[in-house]
Order: sequence, then structure tokens, then C-alpha cells
Amino acid sequence: MRRSPNSVKMMTSERFQEITAQYAALRIAVVGDFSCDRYLEIDPVKTETSIETGLPVHNVTRVRAQPGASGTVLCNLAALGVSELWPVGFCGCDGEGYELYRALKQTPGVRMEYFFEIEEQRTFTYCKPLMMHPGKPPEELNRLDSKNWHPTPANLQDQFANAVRSLADQVDAIIVLDQVDTPETGVITQSLLSALAEIAENSLIIGDSRRGLKGWPSIIYKMNAAELVQLTGQASKPEQSARALAAQTGQPVFVSLSEHGIVGAQPDGRSENHRALPVSGEIDIVGAGDAVMANLSTALAAQADLNETLELANAAASVVIHKLGTTGTASISEISGKLGFE
Repeated sequence: MRRSPNSVKMMTSERFQEITAQYAALRIAVVGDFSCDRYLEIDPVKTETSIETGLPVHNVTRVRAQPGASGTVLCNLAALGVSELWPVGFCGCDGEGYELYRALKQTPGVRMEYFFEIEEQRTFTYCKPLMMHPGKPPEELNRLDSKNWHPTPANLQDQFANAVRSLADQVDAIIVLDQVDTPETGVITQSLLSALAEIAENSLIIGDSRRGLKGWPSIIYKMNAAELVQLTGQASKPEQSARALAAQTGQPVFVSLSEHGIVGAQPDGRSENHRALPVSGEIDIVGAGDAVMANLSTALAAQADLNETLELANAAASVVIHKLGTTGTASISEISGKLGFE
């Protein structure tokens, strides 16, 4: 059995099987901003100039669409074999919404009762033009984003809050993801956070926000190093700050440190820093944080300890960053191979 020297405390193959065998029985809700990721593959050989403008034309020869943002976490959970997945979010009644809704509905295990189609909202979309060069990784051009810049309608906020309350007794874990830039314009509003606070004591809830977790209820926090400094005001070592924050909230804290791996801290003062696995060849870090979130959640729901949770999350991130030109996922078999189980 070959194992990576990076592991602080190496998991056995038997323990890996014991933890991951539980995933098929898990039920997990993903609450947050779901996007439609549209990839436009451009053939640079098919050159053309616009007669009207005189500008170069990019000829798209293939279009791909897949769930992004919170949808990437959900797809990672599906790749891990989670039996029941409950997306809580929305799409617009537009073409991108049709693609997103169809992709989510076709994902194994997904239940769509709390995913809403709303006329007043546009579908959150990342449009990613890719210049395809033979024998080389795709070259990503400037992205085109579509978002909502107005407050989320009050009736929709109520639907999200009620969905979370309803799901609290039905699922093993709730993942909460805030992906928007402007407060109150997405799924995670003050109304939703209040609903989370109501159920936090008796639920496994793990949250992440690109705008930081200040003002969030005491749930399991997942963040990056910059967000940790923003939240705590402490520029000291991440492991030390994570321990202090975990003691304050009474919940575990996880901090992604890019190439330096992941820090995990428990309220009782225990902490670990697992360094990232070695890279091989070109990498694309898009989606690594989503794979980490999915694997932290499944491991915790399967009663993995701190070391085991960090090891699984690190391995999943390593799988995903080696998938180029797409926001990839990590399956149990891929994670097993990354950990060196033969």
C-alpha cells in the first residue's frame, strides 16, 4: 500500500472504506446560490472578421452547461454517492435557468422540491469562453457573468427560510454557500441566517461565504485565510486563529490555505494542519474549494475524526485541480487512488 508522506496521521484502507461506505445512506441539503456554468469552446483555426464591425469573430464549436457555484458542491456530493440531495435555491425563467434546472434534475439523488423557478430573477450564470488549442489546456478568456443586483423578493426569502426549517429533521447535514457579491441579493439573506440560527443547536450545518462569515450563527465555519483574518481581526498563524474562533463559536472551524493545505480546529483546542498533496503537471484551482466543502461535510456526517476529515478533503482537492477546462468533481475511487490505496 503506497501512501503520501504529507498525511499527519495516515488513514488505513479499512478505515477509508468504513467512512466512505456510509455516504450512500446520507441525506444532505445544499442551500445557496446555484449558477449555470456555460462553457463556450472556440476553435481558433476558424478565423473570421465581422463585416459590420471589422472586429475578429470567435467561432464557438461546442457549448457545455453544468451546475456551478453551489451546484458544484452538489455535483461533488453526487460523485461521492450521497443518496439524497436537496438543493435549496432558485433559477430564472430563462434559457440558462432551463439548462440549470435540467442539469440539477438529472443529477443522481437530487430532490427538487425546494428549488424554485422565479420570473422576477435572472439565472445566476458564469459564461466561460475557452480557446481550444490542440494538445494544450484550454485558454480561458474573459468571463461573462449574469447576476441579480436587486434585493431578493421577500416572498422568495420566506420560501428559503421555510425550506431550511422543513429540512432540518430530514437531512444529516446542511451546507450553506453564499456566492453573491452584494448582500441580500442571493439566497443567503438575514432571513435565511435567522432560520439557520433556529435549527443550529440540533443540526450539522457547515457554511462558507465569499463575503465573509461575520454575523452568521454559530455553525461549522469553512473559509480561506483572508476571510479568517477579516472575521477575527487576527493576522497571527491561521491555526492559532482557527482554534480561538472554534472555542468562541463552540463549533469546528476549517481554513483552506491553497498550496499549504487545510487547517482544522475543534472547540476543545485540538487542531491540525494538513499540507496539500504534491501536484503533477498543469493544474486549475477552480472548484477545489467546492470539493473540499463537499468532502468536509460527508466526512463529518459519517463521524470521521478531525485528521480523517482533513485528509479526505485534501485528497479531493488534489483530484479536482488536475482536471483542466472544467469545474470537476472527485469520486470515492479517485480519492482512494490519490491517497494511495491499491
